[in-house]
Amino acid sequence: MRLAPWLTLLAVALAPGAAGQALPELGGPGDAAISPQVERRIGESIMRELRARDPGYYDDAEIGDYLAQLGSRLVQAGAARQDFEFFVMRDSTVNAFAMPGGFVGVHTGLIAISDTESELASVLAHEVAHVTQRHMARMLSQESRMQMPMLAALAAAILFARARPDLATAGALGAQGAAVQTSLSYSRDFEREADRVGLQTLQEAGFDTRAMAAFFEKLQRATRVSDDGTLPGYLRTHPVTIERIADAQNKAAAMPYRQHLDSPEFQFVRAKLRAESGDARDAVVSFEAAVRERRYVSEAAARYGLASALLRAGRVPEAQAEVARVRALGVETPMLELVAARARRAAGDVKGAGEILAAARARYPYSRAVLYADVASLQEAGQGEAALAALADAIRLYPRDARLYELRAKTYAALGKRLAAHQAQGEAYALQGSLPAAIEQLQLARQAGDGDFYQLSVVDARLRELRAQQAVETKEAKAGR
Repeated sequence: MRLAPWLTLLAVALAPGAAGQALPELGGPGDAAISPQVERRIGESIMRELRARDPGYYDDAEIGDYLAQLGSRLVQAGAARQDFEFFVMRDSTVNAFAMPGGFVGVHTGLIAISDTESELASVLAHEVAHVTQRHMARMLSQESRMQMPMLAALAAAILFARARPDLATAGALGAQGAAVQTSLSYSRDFEREADRVGLQTLQEAGFDTRAMAAFFEKLQRATRVSDDGTLPGYLRTHPVTIERIADAQNKAAAMPYRQHLDSPEFQFVRAKLRAESGDARDAVVSFEAAVRERRYVSEAAARYGLASALLRAGRVPEAQAEVARVRALGVETPMLELVAARARRAAGDVKGAGEILAAARARYPYSRAVLYADVASLQEAGQGEAALAALADAIRLYPRDARLYELRAKTYAALGKRLAAHQAQGEAYALQGSLPAAIEQLQLARQAGDGDFYQLSVVDARLRELRAQQAVETKEAKAGR
């Protein structure tokens, strides 16, 4: 991603507000000059770069499942009329960010610092509001030369500031004063709007609305006690003031109080992150001490974390014993079945691991993490047709999941079905926004030599669609220069 030429714009878009600045009229979500379809394509382009080049991108199906479920609950409560994708960044800093098109990133540090599920949900609700209210496009809507690269730069700025806030700040110092002041005031007011909309969404979704102000206060306390005065990442991109905290408190006080019990997955995800960070032996010692001294919110999650850490350390029998203890506590979650299958496999019982995954898929039909693991198990066992059947059902349910098509491509390749393998891989690339790669795969499918007339006709029709789509995007890109 070519970020250097955009530094000034990036910094202006992200800079925190200044006291006493007059607030402009914001308008509504429909006032942006860029269409939602273009926003989505820009978001897909940024995500493609992030997946390919950012080592912090954390492709973990279990955590992804949890965030998707939590995010979906918020999106439905907010009656959003667009697709959202929630993803994880392996980064210990406390941050989250939204990009055009409904892509919301969450740092592992944010999950770790959230004491309750409502706190985490409050941050996601705020980010969802940034997207549904189309803040990025609206921020630039008064520019006389509104073009796609400007919105793409704004989206990239959030990723850039996540890793290099020092350069973003340096860029701001060289920006034109009038442009800076305009962007600053919009930034501050958009934050307030996202707070208001996010709080309403939090209430509609059944979470504790007091969590938003509690989370803001926690960040401010962390800043005050910090030895080096370093701002948490979330405060860099989402400046929190005393007024915003008070406003969130007042609005929450006017809403009916609703106690929210954390889901087992929330505690299990936090335990999983702890178990997989640092040295495995240190993680084992930490969880053993927590279990022995009963320093935990959830015993099941603590023992799950211990089982995961023991597996990392190669202590398989002890890990299996901890899995059995978690089962005895009566907690049901697909994350427990997945660690149980990993433990069984590590013990050399591949068949037993497959049986656990098959049972888990029947019990948790909407868990993609379980599905991915079960399909991989079927592939390893040479049960390609069974894997294809499972994937066919899943693709009908999740037609935009590129990973499902990648698994389908791998399965077809193992069965020697070359045309079908290239066709499936082409769809995976298309869903990831890489049209040239998708077109190349479909061309290879035509040349595979093992397709019938009907299959070739389907490939040809899809090729025409993708080439037409590529022509439109190329034309738009040229017009936006």
